[in-house]
Amino acid sequence: MSRGLRGLPLRGRLALLTALAVAVAVAASALACWLLVRNELRDEIDNTLRSSSEPPSPLEMFIDSALRNCEDETQVSGRVRGVSDYFQVVDADGNRCVSPFSKPVRVQPSDKAVAAGTLVPYALHDSTTTDGEAVRVITRQTRYGDGRITVSVSRPLTEMNNSLSTLAVLLAIVAGGGVAVAGGAGLWVARSSLKPVNRLTEAVEHVARTEDLAVQIPVEGKDEIARLSQSFNSMTAALASSRELQQQLIADAGHELRTPLTSLRTNIELLARSEETGRAIPPDDRKALMASVKAQMTELASLIGDLQELSRPDRAAGGTPPQVVALHEIAGQALERARLRGPELTITAALDPWFVRGERAALERAIVNVLDNAVKFSPPGGTIEVSLSAGTLTVRDHGPGIPAEELPHVFDRFWRSPSARALPGSGLGLSIVARTVRQSGGAVALRPAPGGGTEAVVTLPGAPKPPPETPRVSPGG
Repeated sequence: MSRGLRGLPLRGRLALLTALAVAVAVAASALACWLLVRNELRDEIDNTLRSSSEPPSPLEMFIDSALRNCEDETQVSGRVRGVSDYFQVVDADGNRCVSPFSKPVRVQPSDKAVAAGTLVPYALHDSTTTDGEAVRVITRQTRYGDGRITVSVSRPLTEMNNSLSTLAVLLAIVAGGGVAVAGGAGLWVARSSLKPVNRLTEAVEHVARTEDLAVQIPVEGKDEIARLSQSFNSMTAALASSRELQQQLIADAGHELRTPLTSLRTNIELLARSEETGRAIPPDDRKALMASVKAQMTELASLIGDLQELSRPDRAAGGTPPQVVALHEIAGQALERARLRGPELTITAALDPWFVRGERAALERAIVNVLDNAVKFSPPGGTIEVSLSAGTLTVRDHGPGIPAEELPHVFDRFWRSPSARALPGSGLGLSIVARTVRQSGGAVALRPAPGGGTEAVVTLPGAPKPPPETPRVSPGG
């Protein structure tokens, strides 16, 4: 059945399940109603039998007639109009004397037990007449003359059974109608409720067919369908933004690659033309040309490396898990590299121990990028001050500083200050810094330094210091 349900559309399944639920509820209610009515009717018959079998009643008249009729049961035929019960006298052996105009009722073991005195005060049970008519029987001992005698009073169940049959038919008709109405109502409710889902389906199919991410679904209400529509709108907006950023990255990368490639092409064409024509380039010009080619190749390699770094997935997307590393050691190694790039500068450092959770190579590259930025903009013979205290790494230079209107853009990809366009660089260094620091749970900012220059502040949350590694002992030692 589950396979059949899967083959139905959602509205069909909802309508069918609604009809089934209503059918079960109606069937249970109808069965409970039928059983309740049946019990009430049987209780009424039982009460009537108890009252008719207890004195004072015309019981002695029926006993007399039954005993007189006992010798010739062939005289029993039909029923007297107005007499609704059957009467017979029974004994412990199961013999019976039937009252005239009553039908003989089969004697049950409980009737014999009452006659033998082992079951008191009476026996109440179902039985049948000799011709198969269902009856309800009460058997009890009663006074007769100077002694006691056992009498069975029976009442036919035909009228009750007919009433119950009629009631069952009526309940079945009502239940069937209720199920049909419930199925129709369920189908209508399913169609009405699934209209937003249909709109969402059409929107998804439209996006899959046309790749149009500008589709927005109207959000109505605050139910689950509205939340689903809002989530779809958020998803398409995020995808559209991601596509726009991707296109912008491709355009910016192409623009940045065009300049060194054009310069390389020009220089290589000059070298090739010199070889083809046999006209040698003066040694000084050739040396400058080769230095330019080397610089452009270095710039291309740096740009490609930066692009590869930015294209790496975040750790949250399934990268290697972060480890606890010593930030002061990483900063010290980055300082050594920065001193090699700015030998004429004075770089002072005060690094307090601090451990963070992150990727060692990525953090070192980020700190190197911050220091390179300070080296690039520091005047000849200038000073760069580096400090690490309580998880805050500060790099301060004494360069021209960054105008306030440019500060919001310094971490954008390929953004370069107009005053720095003549300097080497791809415009991706600070973007890599921001990305790496964000992955490590920290924050980075550039701000004007007091007295001139720029101050870069990197804040990273601390992590417990890892335990020292146990030295390994060789098996022979």
